[in-house]
Amino acid sequence: MNTYLRRGREKLQSVIRAARGFWLMFKRLLREQFNKNIYTRILFTNVTAFVVGLIALSMLSSFVVKQVTSDQVQQELLRKAKRVNFALLQQKDQAWGTPLAEQTSDRAEGRQDLLKFLADIFDARITVFDREGNIMGTSEEQEVVPGSKVEAKFVEILTRGETAITRTVDRETGRLTFIAVVPMGNNKDAIENGILLETKPSNLDLALNKMRLYLVIGGMVILVIIIFVSVYLAMYISRPISRLATTVAEISRGSYVLSGEDQPLDEINVLAGQLNKLAVRLQKIQAESRRMEEERARLFAEISHELRTPLTAVQGFIEAIRDGMVQDEALLERYLDTIYTQTVHITRLVDDILELSRLESGNITVEKLPVDLIALAQGVAMSMEGVARSKNTSILFEAQTEDAVVIGDVDRMEQIIRNLLKNAVTATENGTIRVGVGARQGEVVLTIEDNGIGIPPEDLPHIWDRFYRVKNQRGGRMQEKGSGLGLVIVKKLVQLQGGKIDVVSQLGKGTTFSISFPSYNQK
Repeated sequence: MNTYLRRGREKLQSVIRAARGFWLMFKRLLREQFNKNIYTRILFTNVTAFVVGLIALSMLSSFVVKQVTSDQVQQELLRKAKRVNFALLQQKDQAWGTPLAEQTSDRAEGRQDLLKFLADIFDARITVFDREGNIMGTSEEQEVVPGSKVEAKFVEILTRGETAITRTVDRETGRLTFIAVVPMGNNKDAIENGILLETKPSNLDLALNKMRLYLVIGGMVILVIIIFVSVYLAMYISRPISRLATTVAEISRGSYVLSGEDQPLDEINVLAGQLNKLAVRLQKIQAESRRMEEERARLFAEISHELRTPLTAVQGFIEAIRDGMVQDEALLERYLDTIYTQTVHITRLVDDILELSRLESGNITVEKLPVDLIALAQGVAMSMEGVARSKNTSILFEAQTEDAVVIGDVDRMEQIIRNLLKNAVTATENGTIRVGVGARQGEVVLTIEDNGIGIPPEDLPHIWDRFYRVKNQRGGRMQEKGSGLGLVIVKKLVQLQGGKIDVVSQLGKGTTFSISFPSYNQK
C-alpha cells in the first residue's frame, strides 16, 4: 500500500514539474514575442484587452439579464399568485381546512381538478397548505405523499402574514425555481391557509444562451476588425520609426542627409527634428574637427619649417668650427655671433609658440582691474627710448584725454604696448614714433604711429596669420625679421580683454595701430 502511495506521489510530482516547466517555457515564449517588435506588442495588447473586455461584458450581461429576467418573473409570479388566491376564494363550496389525507374522494377530486385547471392557466404548480405546514391540496397530487408538509420557511412566512418570493435550484434538473408564498383569503379574514406557486422559467436559460451566442459571433467579427486595425496602426507607427532608424544609421556612418519630410505623428516629428538638429551639430563638430586637424597639421609644418632654418644654420656653423675649417679669429667670432643670434631667435620662437598655445587653449587668465592707460603707455614708451635712439628714432607720447582708465590686466596691457613698439622701432630708422591715448564714444583709444617703411597692401590682410612675416624692400635688399607670431599674440591678448585692434598702413609712409578698450567710467 505504501509503495503504491509513494509511486502515485512521485508521478504527481513529475506531472507538476512538467506542467511548471511547460508554463515557464510558454511564459518565456510569450514575453519574447511580446517584446519582439511593435507589431506583436500592439496586436497582443489589443487582442488581450478585447478578450478580457469581452469576458467581462459577457459576465456583466449575464448578470444583468438574470437580474432583469428574475425581477420580471417574480413580478409576474406575484400577480399570478394573487389571481389564484382570488380564484380560490370564489369557490364557496370548497372548504380548505381539511388535510389532504382526511378528505373524501369526491372533495379531493374536486380540489384536484380546480387546482390543475388553475395550474394550466397560470403555467405554475399550485399548493395550498395550512399554518402547520400540512398540504391541503396540490395541482401535482401524484408527486405528494399523504401527510406531506411544506418547508418550515414557508410556514414562517405565512405566520407573519407576508407575501414573499423565494428562489431555489432544482436538485435533479439544476434549473432555477421561483416560489411565491401568499396568504389565502382577504385581508379582513384570519389567515389560516397559504398558497405556493412554483414556476421554472424556461426562457431565462434560452435568453442567456442566445445572448452568449450573439456575443461570441459579434466578438469574433470585432476581433478580426481589431486585428486588421492593429496591424495597420503598427505599420502606421513603425514605418516612420524605421525611416528614423535608417537616418540614425546613416548618421553613424557619417552621412548627414537630413530629412525634410513631415511625419504623420507629432511625436515622430519632434524626434525627427531632434535628430536633424543632432545631425547638423555632428556635421558642424566634424567640420570643426577636420578644420582643427588641418590647422594642427599646418601648425606642425610651420613650426618645423620655422625651426629648421635657424637649426640648419647653427648646425652648419658648428660643424665648420668642429672640423677646424675656421682659423681666422674674426671669422670665428662672427660665426659664434651668428650661432648666438640664431639660438636667441629659436628661444624667442619657442616662447612665442608656447604663449600662443596657452592663449588659444584658454589656459591664460587675465585680471579684471582698473588700469590707467596713460600712465602705463607713457612708462613703456620711456623704457623703449633707448632702443629707439640706437636707430636714430624718437618716441613721442601725447595724452589727448585725462580719463583713460580701462578694465584689464596691467601685465598683458604692457605686453601689448611693448610688442607694438618693438615692431615700430624695427620698421623705423631716422624717424619718429608717436604714442597717443585719447577718448572716443565711451572708449579709450591707444594709437602707435610710425613713419617707417610701411606694409604693402597685399600683405596687410595677412599680418594676423601665424608665422607670416612682411618682406619690405629697403636699400635694395630684402629684410626679414621676427618670429611671425608677435601680432597674432597681440590680437589674442586684446580680444581676451574685450578690446579691438585695427591697422592702417601705406608703403613707404608708415603704419598706425589703433587699440580701443571700453572706458571704465562708462560701465
